[in-house]
Amino acid sequence: MKISELSPEYRQPPPHAGLLIDLNRVVADVEAFDTSDSSSPEKLAADLRRLLTNLASAASSSSGLDEAFRLKVWHLAFRLWNACVDRANHSFPSRVAEAEIRQAAPELLLIAGLPEDIPNAPAKAASFFHRTGLVWLDLGRADLASACFEKATPLVSAADTEEDRAVLLDLNLARARAASIAGEQALAVALLSRSKPLAAASPEGVKALAEEYLRIGQAALVTKPPDPALDASNLLTEALDLCEKVAASPTTPTTPGSTPATPNLQVIKDQCIRFLAVERLEAKDYEGTLRCISVWRTSLGLGEEHPSIGFMALRACLGSGNLVEAERELETLMANAGAPDFVCVSAAELYLASTGPDAAFKVLVALAARCRAGAAAAAVRVLKKVVETAGGGTGRARAIAELASDERVIKLFDGPANSHERNTMHALLWTCGTEHFHAKNYEICADLIERSMLYVSRDEESRSRRANCFRVLCLCHMALRHLDRAQEFITEAEKVEPNIRCAFLKFKILLQKKEEDEAIKLMKTMVGYVDFNPEFLTLAIHEAIACKSVRVAIAASTFLLGLYSAGKPMPMTEAAVLRNLIALLLREPGSEAEILKYSRRAKLRMAELGVEDVCGKGTVGLRERNWFAVNIWNMAIKMAKEKKYDYCTEFFELAAEFFSSGNGEDDANRLLVCKSLIMSVSAMFLTEELNKSPLSDSDLKRGIEMLGRAGKLPSATVTSDQLEDNNLPFLHTLNFYKLLNRMDTTAHPQQLQLVKNFAASKACAPGHLLKLEEIASQGTQPNLQVAEFLLKACITTALASHSPNYGIISFALRRLACLAGLQDSSGSMSDAVYDVFRQAYQIVVGLRDGEYPFEEGRWLTTTAWNKSSLASRLGQRSIARKWMKMGIDLGRHFESMKQYVSGMEEYFERFQKVSGKEPDECSQQDGAPSTSLSGSVSQPGLA
Repeated sequence: MKISELSPEYRQPPPHAGLLIDLNRVVADVEAFDTSDSSSPEKLAADLRRLLTNLASAASSSSGLDEAFRLKVWHLAFRLWNACVDRANHSFPSRVAEAEIRQAAPELLLIAGLPEDIPNAPAKAASFFHRTGLVWLDLGRADLASACFEKATPLVSAADTEEDRAVLLDLNLARARAASIAGEQALAVALLSRSKPLAAASPEGVKALAEEYLRIGQAALVTKPPDPALDASNLLTEALDLCEKVAASPTTPTTPGSTPATPNLQVIKDQCIRFLAVERLEAKDYEGTLRCISVWRTSLGLGEEHPSIGFMALRACLGSGNLVEAERELETLMANAGAPDFVCVSAAELYLASTGPDAAFKVLVALAARCRAGAAAAAVRVLKKVVETAGGGTGRARAIAELASDERVIKLFDGPANSHERNTMHALLWTCGTEHFHAKNYEICADLIERSMLYVSRDEESRSRRANCFRVLCLCHMALRHLDRAQEFITEAEKVEPNIRCAFLKFKILLQKKEEDEAIKLMKTMVGYVDFNPEFLTLAIHEAIACKSVRVAIAASTFLLGLYSAGKPMPMTEAAVLRNLIALLLREPGSEAEILKYSRRAKLRMAELGVEDVCGKGTVGLRERNWFAVNIWNMAIKMAKEKKYDYCTEFFELAAEFFSSGNGEDDANRLLVCKSLIMSVSAMFLTEELNKSPLSDSDLKRGIEMLGRAGKLPSATVTSDQLEDNNLPFLHTLNFYKLLNRMDTTAHPQQLQLVKNFAASKACAPGHLLKLEEIASQGTQPNLQVAEFLLKACITTALASHSPNYGIISFALRRLACLAGLQDSSGSMSDAVYDVFRQAYQIVVGLRDGEYPFEEGRWLTTTAWNKSSLASRLGQRSIARKWMKMGIDLGRHFESMKQYVSGMEEYFERFQKVSGKEPDECSQQDGAPSTSLSGSVSQPGLA
C-alpha cells in the first residue's frame, strides 16, 4: 500500500499549520472588527502578542519555517496592515490598542524573514515599522516609536536600492524627532547629520531634513542646552544652508518635458531667519539681529511685513543704542495696518523705557491716531511706563507732570466712556506723587498731586478723593514750612469733606505756628466731630511733645483722662490711652520716673475697677495687659543694662503684678511672674552694692515675701528644664540664701533645707553648688554645715553626669578637705580629712592621664605625703604610715608624679623598718616615754 492511499486521519499535517489557522482567524477578526465592542481591541492585541511569541518560538526551532509558510505569514501580515489602515479611518475605540495591532504586522514580517519571491522585502518591512513608529509618536510614546525605528533601521542600512535609501532617510528623520521629544538632543543632531548623504539625492529629502533641523533648533532655542554642539544658532543655520543648496542646485525633471521638481522652501527659510533673529536678540547680538531682519526683508520684497519683525527690529535698535533707527522702526510698526494695537502699545512702552518722558508726547499723539478705539487706555499704558522708568529725578517728574497736564492729553480722557481710564490716570499720578512724598520730595509731590486732580471729577462720588488730595497738598506745604499755604488747602478740604482728620491737620498747623491758645481751643472742639476718636487726642499729645509745646500736651492729657473720669462711653479702653502715653515716653530718654508713675496708675486702676473694665474683655483685654507686662519687663531689662538698679527693682516687681493680674495666668505667665520676682530681688542686692548701703528691714521682708511667692509657683521648680541654662531656680535659691544670711544663726537650719531642696531638683548643676558653697563658707556667720553638704552634693552630682567635669570635682575635693581640716581641731589626724583623700583616690583610679587636672593631682599627692611628715614628728607612726601610703597610692595614678614615687616608696620601706621597732605614741600608756622618728629617719617633703 502507498502512503497516498492511506486514510486522511493517518496523514501528517504540514508543520506549524495550527499557527497559520490561529493567525488567519485573528486577522479575520480584525477585518471584521465591530467598533461598538470596546473590549475587542485589547483582546485582539493580546491574541496577536501570543501568536507572535509562538511564531518566534517556531522560527527558532530546529525545523524553522519553510518558504511557503513564510509567504503565507507575509500575506497575512499585509492583510492585517490593510485592515488596520481601514479601521483607522473609522476610529478604533482605543488608539493604543490600534497601535499594538498595527505593530503586529511588521513584527510578523520580521519573524517570517525576507522571502526571495517578494521584491524589495526589507524596504517594505522597514516602511511598516516606520509608519507604526509615527503612530506611537502621535500617541506621545517616544520610547515605543524609537523601538520601531531601531528595528527597521538594520533592514535598510545597506541602502542598496533607491527605495531602501528613501526609507532609511525617513527612519533617520523619525528617529531624530523621537530623540528630540525624549530630550536626547545630541542623538537627534547626530541622526540628522547622518542623513545628509541620503537627503542629497532628493529635493524633498533635503526639505524634510531642513524641517527637522528647524524643529530641533526651535527646541534648543527654548531649552538652551549647555552642549555647544546643540547651539540653536548652528542648527537654524544648518537648516537655512540646506534650503539655499536646494535653491542653488539644478533638479532633474521627474518626467520628460516636465519642469524641475523643486519644493517651495521659502516658508522654511523665512522661519529660519526669524528664529535666528530671535536667537541673536536673546544673545544680545543686536547687530546680528538686524542683519537677519535685513535678509528677511530683502527676501520678502514688497510683501506685507509680519509685525513681529518690526518689533524685533525695534528691540535690536534700542539694545544697540540707536534711538534714531528705533524711532523709525516704531513709526513703521505703527503704520503697519496688520499690527495689533497691543503690539504697538508694547513697542511704545519699550521705546519710552529707553528715551524717557521727553519723547512721550509724540508717541502719545501717534498712539491716539493709531488706537482710535482705545486712545485713553493706550495713553495710560504709555504714561505708566514713563512713570515706572522715570526714577526719582525731579526733572523727569516735572516732565511727567507737564505731559499729564497738557490739554491735548487731557482731551483723550473726555467722555463718560473713559471714566475708568481717568481713575487709572489719577491713581498713576497719585502713586507717583506719594512715592516722592515718602522720599521727602515735597515740591514734586505737590506738583503731581495737583495735576492728578485734573482727572478727578467734581461729582459727589469723588468728594473723598478730592479731600484726600487737598490733605496731601496740606502735608506737603507743612513739610516745606509754607504754613499759610497749607492752611488754605486744609480749609478747602474741610469745605469738601469736614472730618476729624482735617481738624487734626489744622491743629498741627496751629502747633507749628506756635498759636497754642487756638490749638487748645480747636482740640476741645474735636469731640463734636462725628468721626471723633480719642486716639486723635493721644496723637495730639504726641504732636505737642514733638513741637515742644508742653502746655498743649498737658492740656490734651488732662482733657483725655477727664473723659474717662467722667464715665463717658469711649471707643478705646483707658489702658489703651495709658499705653499710648507710656509708648511716647518710652521714646524719650530719662523718662523712667514718668513711665513708672503711669505704669503704677494703670495697675492701680486695674485693681480699683477690674482688669476687664480698664483693659477690655477677651483677647483685647489680655493683649492690653500683656503689653503693659512685656514693656515694663523690657524697661526693667533696660534699667539693668544702664545700672539703674533701683528702677530695675521697681519695674520687675511691677511686671510680676501685671503678669499675674486677671484670668490669663497660664503656665507661661506663672513662669514670667516667678522670673520677675526673682530678678527684682537680684536687683535689690545690686542696688545695695552700687549705693554701698545695707538693705533695710522692710526691704529684707519684702524680698523674702517675693521669693516665698516665687517658690510656691510650680514653674520655678517643676518646669525649670524649660529655662535657658536652668538659672532661674539657682537664682531663687541664691537670693533666698543671701536674704537668710542677713539674719542670725537661727536661720542656719532653714538655709540647709533650702540648699537640700535645690540639690534635689533637676535644675541643679555642680557649678551652682560651688557658688552657693562659696557664699555659705564666707561672711561673719559662715554655715559650715551647709558648705560641707554643698561640696559633697557637688561631687556626687558631677560624678553622676555623662561627662564628669573633673576640674569642678577636683576643686570641690580640695575645698572639702580644707573644710574638714577647719572643723577638726586634731589637724592631720582627722579621719574626716582622710576620708576626703580616700574618696579622691577612689575617683582617680582608672582615669586616663590628663583627665584629672595636673595641679590638683599634685596637690592631693603632696598634701597627703606632707601630712604624714607632721604625724611622724608628733610620734603618730600609724597615722604617718597611713598618710604615706595614701600619698604613694595617689602618686602612682598621676603621670606627672611618678618621678617621685620611687623615692617615696624607698623612704616608706625605711620608715617601716624603723617604726616597727618603736612603739606608736598613740598606743603608749599614760606616762610612757615618747620617741620621735625625726631623729632616726629624715622624711623628704614634697613641694
